[in-house]
Amino acid sequence: MRFLFILLFCLPSVSIADSTTEIAYLLDMIKQTDCRYQRNGKFYQGTEALEHIEKKRAYFQDEIHSAEDFIRLSASKSSLSGKAYLIHCPNKAAEPSQTWLLRALADYRQLKPSQLSK
Repeated sequence: MRFLFILLFCLPSVSIADSTTEIAYLLDMIKQTDCRYQRNGKFYQGTEALEHIEKKRAYFQDEIHSAEDFIRLSASKSSLSGKAYLIHCPNKAAEPSQTWLLRALADYRQLKPSQLSK
């Protein structure tokens, strides 16, 4: 019984650490991308998009408990207009940033940590 209590007590901290690492990965991806973010009709390079997304992340920090929360609250649509952010990558059709980021998150989760540092 004591083992179960310890296990349950430790699980949230593991998932918080995982979420923090996943969010950091997504933020770096946004910053480094050669794709452009479209937000409310205007286009932004990765670094410009990152600045806005970081502000939204700070605003919603108490509600973000997972990478999916981060994507939904900070990086997928305008809080004012409700319009989805779009990602325009070279030689690809535009797609919602939520789709783009969730795919990147799934890809990240498939990689082993040792592969990420290479």
